[in-house]
Amino acid sequence: MGKKTALLMATLFSIILFSGCSVNSNAFSDSEDDNVMRIGYQKNGPLIILKSLGTLDERLESIGYAVEWNEFQAGPLLLEALNAESIDFGRTGNTPPIFAQAADSPFHYIAVGFSKYEGSGILVPQDSDIEELTDLKNKKIGFANGSSSHYLIVKALEKAGLAYSDIDPAFLNPGDARVAFEQGTIDAMVVWDPYAASTELHSDGKMLINGEGLTTDRDFFVATTEFSENHREAIEIILEEIEASSEWANTNHEDLVDMLAPILNLDKDSVKKTVERRVYGVEQITEEIIEEQQRIADKFYELDIIPKELDVKEFMVN
Repeated sequence: MGKKTALLMATLFSIILFSGCSVNSNAFSDSEDDNVMRIGYQKNGPLIILKSLGTLDERLESIGYAVEWNEFQAGPLLLEALNAESIDFGRTGNTPPIFAQAADSPFHYIAVGFSKYEGSGILVPQDSDIEELTDLKNKKIGFANGSSSHYLIVKALEKAGLAYSDIDPAFLNPGDARVAFEQGTIDAMVVWDPYAASTELHSDGKMLINGEGLTTDRDFFVATTEFSENHREAIEIILEEIEASSEWANTNHEDLVDMLAPILNLDKDSVKKTVERRVYGVEQITEEIIEEQQRIADKFYELDIIPKELDVKEFMVN
């Protein structure tokens, strides 16, 4: 096993381990029924809104599909299920598809969400001596390995004229990073909403910088290659319903907070802060968005996090 392959496997293992490895028991069913659509979702993503509203189930049933919803704790696990063809469609962040492509998984990017950079950033304690990015030098910083936060910290260091080797990285999932942040065993953490919002409101955290100019931190909607090629009508309906549920979410914040707070097991103030600094939606994948994703792939290859160079356009739906 080559150095880069070993690094990829170690990174994937650490991401899955950090993510809790919990998944709905239906996610690995052996159903081969073409009329059952298996959708993977995460509780902090837009598909939970669609699931809760129930509109997609109704529309797909009208053309002969039953819907099976499968919950995943993190994007890498969802992509693993997609690779195994245990689900047909799902939503993930911007980095898990990079790892999936590096592992030659058969999938397509179908569509993309709007940038949510405002809710992703570097948090420090209110009384921290870290006042600007250059102050991160020699500091211990917590973030999830191979995640969108990993990419954000790399880009932030570049902006400050620092190297990745100038910090002491602590690979922690958001929950463990939050504990370490509160206990003072790390100097800063890089994380996304709703974890960022909750830390700001309840753990004396302040946002040093958000992702503006560093990362767009988009959602991506993905499907197996087989499903993408052979179930276009169903996919078009899914995208229409994601758009409709996103419009509802953007114009009904109070109801959205009431919906999400118990699902996320968070207080309403944290959820309110989260939903007020993002816009839900779905759009076609443009050349600009492909270039954004390509930059992430190139950076992770440069850092020896993935074992080979990628052309992300090869996995974009035709």
